[in-house]
Amino acid sequence: MSGERRLNGLSLKVGPLGEHDRLLTLLSDQEGVTRLAVPGARRPRSSLAAAVPLSLLELQVAGRRGLARVRQLKVLRSFNSVGKQLETLAAAQALAELSLMLVAGNDPLPGLLSTLLMHLERLEALSQAQPAQPNTTLACSVQACVHLLALGGYGLPVQECCRNGTALEPPLGQWEWRCSLMPEEGFAIGALPGAALQLNPSELALLQRLLRPALPMRRDGELMGPPEVWLRLLTVVECWIRTHLPHHMRALGMLREAIISSGDGRS
Repeated sequence: MSGERRLNGLSLKVGPLGEHDRLLTLLSDQEGVTRLAVPGARRPRSSLAAAVPLSLLELQVAGRRGLARVRQLKVLRSFNSVGKQLETLAAAQALAELSLMLVAGNDPLPGLLSTLLMHLERLEALSQAQPAQPNTTLACSVQACVHLLALGGYGLPVQECCRNGTALEPPLGQWEWRCSLMPEEGFAIGALPGAALQLNPSELALLQRLLRPALPMRRDGELMGPPEVWLRLLTVVECWIRTHLPHHMRALGMLREAIISSGDGRS
């Protein structure tokens, strides 16, 4: 069949299409974000019924003009276990939502898929943790957003002052020191009018450490930062996304509500 090809990617979004089909939004290294028709996928006994969100799929696809159609489907890995906890589910949905915002159509973004999969694996492990670890889930989500934003060209500029170019070196222990988030510009030293919020030295240092691959941990193996600090850093991410990307992220709001409801977000 004309235009037949094989695609490997993560299903970011799945919705109804017609009476029995599904519309699949796939993130792949080959084609970026691709929207595909999955014929008959809403029939219970369909061989294509496994086209569900947050699944790593191997697809045989036909057609290049208009809406291409999935002919064969194989699930390589499913992340549906993140739904065991509300916090991990909201976090996974937020990462999928952000990935959709960062990719311009069929223009691939190198490293996005592998980075997204890495963070989904972390959320999957947290969803199975007993007892639940909502603060770690929140921290993982904030760090994942920081990583994805950097890959998409919207990285948080946390290394130098946006007003004078001075290096942002938080003086730990000087609690009167402040750094202001100016949504259109970046971070500026001092408590400035018009700031979305202000960070103290410890909060800025924690935000800077999120650029590294691993979460910031203490020597005893515990996560650095209390829940209220991670909620502030989530606010930083939300503000940056709202200012520099075209859509508001509803899933991050759901994550905030889930964390607060769990009791881990209360000071």
